[in-house]
Amino acid sequence: MRAVVLDAAPAPPEGLVIRDLPLPVPAPGQVLVRVRAFGLNRSELHTRIGLADGVTFPRVLGIEATGEVAACPGGELEVGQQVVAMMGGMGRQYDGGYAEYTVVPVRQVVPVATGLDWATFGAVPEMLQTAHGSLTVGLDARPGEVLLVRGGTSSIGQAATILAKQRGMTVVATTRSAARAGVLEAIGVDHVVVDDGVIAPKVRALFPDGVDRALELVGAPTLLDTAATLRVHGVACMTGMLSNSWTLPDFYPTGDLPPGVWIGGYGGDATDLPPAVLQAYLDDVEAGRVRVPIGHVYAFDEIVQAHRDLEAGTHPGKLVVTT
Repeated sequence: MRAVVLDAAPAPPEGLVIRDLPLPVPAPGQVLVRVRAFGLNRSELHTRIGLADGVTFPRVLGIEATGEVAACPGGELEVGQQVVAMMGGMGRQYDGGYAEYTVVPVRQVVPVATGLDWATFGAVPEMLQTAHGSLTVGLDARPGEVLLVRGGTSSIGQAATILAKQRGMTVVATTRSAARAGVLEAIGVDHVVVDDGVIAPKVRALFPDGVDRALELVGAPTLLDTAATLRVHGVACMTGMLSNSWTLPDFYPTGDLPPGVWIGGYGGDATDLPPAVLQAYLDDVEAGRVRVPIGHVYAFDEIVQAHRDLEAGTHPGKLVVTT
């Protein structure tokens, strides 16, 4: 099979090399997936540039994959079943989804059925899992509340907005470029805020008492400014690290946080995405009720360019590779 191999990190995008590898053989409790498409994630960028811990090399990257069951020795899934696989050490502790085939534990696999094309289907899994988990586990978001999405044009930001609007929430979303405001308005964002590094005064101008919930996708450098947009007992959830920074040096909660503001984080797993939620989302997409925020689709041989674009933030939305 063909696979994208990273021999060592840190490495530029050219460090991702397509090689012929032996077809992996699943053991009981594992599934061999014929990968048809896979989404790109910041997690894989972090691994490539040397920010991930506990990774041994050479390694096939990829924390998610979409395709069909090719073999399942334990019989938990039928051959030919459409599935998504994600998380659980994929692409770090063991070889991941940047390949024509991948072997993953059964617990990391979610069976579904859809008539969507592979590129659209392949854009959904990790993006939806992270957005859904952030809103439910990370924020406990409720209908009628005001949600701030910092990093709104990212794939997770757009997915979170779509889910929040389905819940009847008012959404404020940020972009660093005013030219991308239309991307956010097209998916239902109620208020677009241009992020120049400090957004709290702009958000407070819209909502003087503060917003109810805030999804932080940029990372630690903007977290405290995001917290300053919240009402008393408002909640911020740091999920993303678009800045490649996820720790707060010299953090002093009493002095750095507004009174009564709560901060948490979210980093989930496949088990945080109920199959019924994934299936319902795919059904909505297939019926035209929901749009998948795809930034660009690449062929397998274009993986180097795909990573260049991922690192540069060239395309708003999810980047997908088809095999």
